[in-house]
Amino acid sequence: MKKTALILVVVAVLVAVVYYVDKKTRLQPAAANMTSPDSAATDAAGKPAPDFAVKDLDGKDITLADYKGKVVLVNFWATWCDPCRVEIPGLIDMQNKYGSKGFTVLGIAMDDEGKSVVAPFLAKERFDVDGQKLPMNYPIVIGNDNVADKFGGLFGYPTSVLISPDGKIVKRVTGIISEDEIAKAIEDLLPQATAKPASGD
Repeated sequence: MKKTALILVVVAVLVAVVYYVDKKTRLQPAAANMTSPDSAATDAAGKPAPDFAVKDLDGKDITLADYKGKVVLVNFWATWCDPCRVEIPGLIDMQNKYGSKGFTVLGIAMDDEGKSVVAPFLAKERFDVDGQKLPMNYPIVIGNDNVADKFGGLFGYPTSVLISPDGKIVKRVTGIISEDEIAKAIEDLLPQATAKPASGD
């Protein structure tokens, strides 16, 4: 009888621990009224994109304001994220096609270990783009929970936010983006963009 009671207590403790760990590690939306990726995307569209300060791999401060006048696809990703790896070749291709026309992907790496895992990943990994093995060719910065919270929290990786040249959120996508859909949205926005690097003013 005592043995059964002890087993039940152990099971109850384990269930409580699993529940606590799950609750603490699950990605939560910052706003209470956001209950799904779809509602986050709908609520965000048309609103000003939040500015943020992060560091690139050289330790230089980077802000969203640095890209004023450009079409920016903010892409939250991580080196361990398999869907992110699937998406990267398309992002490289978009950067190649539109980079000189006033567009950039801004990759925000969300690895807990930061630069220590992101820098070797960028140095080593090559991705198949139209039969060529290419490195990631767009700016990569080191993200944190504060940046994610400014965008209303993340429901998973990858998460991409398309921002217009005047700094408004056009589209938010949780999961792998549709390249055709994003390409059309980028092309619609490019006439408003300036091809020169923004001064950050």
